[in-house]
Amino acid sequence: VQLQASGGGLVQAGGSLRLSCTASGRTISSYGMGWFRQAPGKEREFVAAISWSGGSTYYADSVKGRFTISRDNAKNTVYLQMNSLKPEDTAVYYCTADVAGERVVLTGTTDYWGQGTLVTVSS
Repeated sequence: VQLQASGGGLVQAGGSLRLSCTASGRTISSYGMGWFRQAPGKEREFVAAISWSGGSTYYADSVKGRFTISRDNAKNTVYLQMNSLKPEDTAVYYCTADVAGERVVLTGTTDYWGQGTLVTVSS
């Protein structure tokens, strides 16, 4: 599975962005999916995860109520809608997938990772 993330960019605080992650090489309809991020000088951290059906979602406390993860299995794509962005959301965002499901995604020990897309939030 190859994962291609896109949608990053520069936005002012309070603004919104939508990240996309499209998979190729294999259908991901049975995979748990998620997003992690890594800010400069910091370790990678969990952001959000979603079950194969989209019926279960999980969020880091820092983004809960502001970010929404969703998926379109027909398009082999997972999304991260980011609203009310803050400067501390600045990071490279990575999508990830694992056939074992979203509980593995939560741990970050997943099989597949995208290349990352940079989100910069200015104050």
